[in-house]
Amino acid sequence: MNRRPVEERLRDFNEVATGLSKESAVLEAKRCMGCPKPLCVDGCPVSIDIPGFINAIAEEDFRKASRIVKADNMLPAICGRVCPQEAQCQGTCILGKKGKPVRIGDLERFVADWERENGVEAPETAPTTGKHVAIVGSGPAGITAASECLRAGHEVTIFESLHEAGGVLTYGIPAFRMPKGIVKFEIDQVLALGAELKLNHIVGRSVAVDELLAYDAVFIGTGAGLPYFMGIEGENYGGVYSANEFLTRVNLMHADKFPEYDTPIIRGSRVAVVGGGNVAMDSARVARRLGAKVYLIYRRREDDLPARAEEIENAVQEGVEFVCCANPTKILGGPEVQGIECNRMDMCELDESGRPIPRPCTGVDSTFTLDVDVVIEAIGQGPNPLLAGLIPDLKRGRRGNIEVDEDGRTSIPHVFAGGDIATGAATVIWAMGSAKKAAASINKMLSEN
Repeated sequence: MNRRPVEERLRDFNEVATGLSKESAVLEAKRCMGCPKPLCVDGCPVSIDIPGFINAIAEEDFRKASRIVKADNMLPAICGRVCPQEAQCQGTCILGKKGKPVRIGDLERFVADWERENGVEAPETAPTTGKHVAIVGSGPAGITAASECLRAGHEVTIFESLHEAGGVLTYGIPAFRMPKGIVKFEIDQVLALGAELKLNHIVGRSVAVDELLAYDAVFIGTGAGLPYFMGIEGENYGGVYSANEFLTRVNLMHADKFPEYDTPIIRGSRVAVVGGGNVAMDSARVARRLGAKVYLIYRRREDDLPARAEEIENAVQEGVEFVCCANPTKILGGPEVQGIECNRMDMCELDESGRPIPRPCTGVDSTFTLDVDVVIEAIGQGPNPLLAGLIPDLKRGRRGNIEVDEDGRTSIPHVFAGGDIATGAATVIWAMGSAKKAAASINKMLSEN
């Protein structure tokens, strides 16, 4: 994917990747072998007919390609930008065995962008059933469940606690990876099917739990909004952020434009980001755009980073300094951050995922400090606890997630859940896949009642 020059993109939050041209998309689509048993479809959590839409691109029938994609996925421009295709559909492409797989994600993005520029065609919906479905949360899981229920002919009301829809797509993923205009555009296409969106509505306060449970079916997709912390000395100092708070302040509340917007943020000159996933890369790259020198501290080797290779490459290009095989033990200073102390780590035996288990080094050179004035912790997050604890008889797991069966049904027969609130923090497309499965169960239940 073509990318804007580093010196240009560090000055703004505009999208980094520039997309495929029509000519490039057609050439890439013609590489597809049209396998009789397409493994790429099995690798897609929402089961898009990948050979079908790619063949339509090869024939330059972009309208047909769009119809095929949207039959299974109403958020193609979003998925084409942030899905880890290399570990899913592209990871199973037969051409990748000896060469480069077909760039499925880039082609999905191309189709979605083409439709947005050439006129949207709404998918067909079934006749009205008279059934009412409540969706809690307007992130990727909630919007996916809403689209599937709307297409089945049910009336849908979406309750969103924040002042903008989109969930993690809006508050978590930076605009240089996921432009907010595109998020709004694709959500609007789902709302246009007939959903009612109620912003600033917190279930249990703005909406009573009894009122919610009175709907014919309920889908809970409130995501993973509970940040984890390291539990080390100094975490209460000024200048320590969870990645969730840091990214929300910038992405949703425009803290990067303070005082034009009244959300402040500490603009550190030297920032430490702790973690190695996509959220850590997002945090590091945002901090770079706010003018800081950025250290990314990760306890394993650079080869073990769980973030997408594309995002690691972008971070390196943009000047993020990787400090690997290191683990923070103390935040220095008080009352403001003045540094971070780290322990060097040895890589030992492999864990179940095949990554080495890090062990602290010992000896005189086993610790070091970095001179920083902001620390951002991006070490994961758990299920949003606000709603699940308010609903009686709703079973939860040890980590606070809502327990569901293979169909997405909770311990309350007409209440379903999907996405991070059920699975724990995962990718956008996995949230959509679980929501789609739960919505199919809702549609089946309502058709039988």
